[in-house]
Amino acid sequence: MTSHREIKKQLRKEALARRDRLDEFWRIEASLEMAETARDNIRFEPGTIVSGFWPMRSEVDVRPMMFALREHGARLCLPAILDKHTIVFRELVRGAPMVDMGFGTVGPHAEAEVLDPSIMLVPLAAFDGRGHRIGYGAGYYDRAIAKLQDKGIEPRLIGIAFDCQQVERVPDENHDVIIPEILTESGLRRFVSEL
Repeated sequence: MTSHREIKKQLRKEALARRDRLDEFWRIEASLEMAETARDNIRFEPGTIVSGFWPMRSEVDVRPMMFALREHGARLCLPAILDKHTIVFRELVRGAPMVDMGFGTVGPHAEAEVLDPSIMLVPLAAFDGRGHRIGYGAGYYDRAIAKLQDKGIEPRLIGIAFDCQQVERVPDENHDVIIPEILTESGLRRFVSEL
């Protein structure tokens, strides 16, 4: 019998292959459209801390989206990898130095303030119509979200992906973090949690 881990690995591989085949210029246009959707549909108070991510490989480029949210008063942060198990979110300040974080991504330098986001733009490899996601396999975001919840913070989670990354069904596992909203080029979708 095939394990959930093996199924997820295969679904991740297939979804990322579909994403990699998207035309580069189309991805740029879609990312810009998604920034407008975020600006028009993600409401928050000025000063709200929003975590984004620096795009790697063929991911949605959320930098225009982060800029649009900053224009509405968001305080931005990016994940910083501390070790094989831990990320923190460091403030992204215009003009501040960025450093290599590995995995083809960058983040704010070690002196940047560590923030606790109340809205998280979450990268993902695949998702289904229930809001179940497949990450990249390292579990960084699952642990970071759990750590925020331990502090009493329930961040608004918004998965960021292209439509082609949707799969029929992600296998359920007890440790899974459900993403109640997914933003793709088709718009912002909200999922009703299953009881």
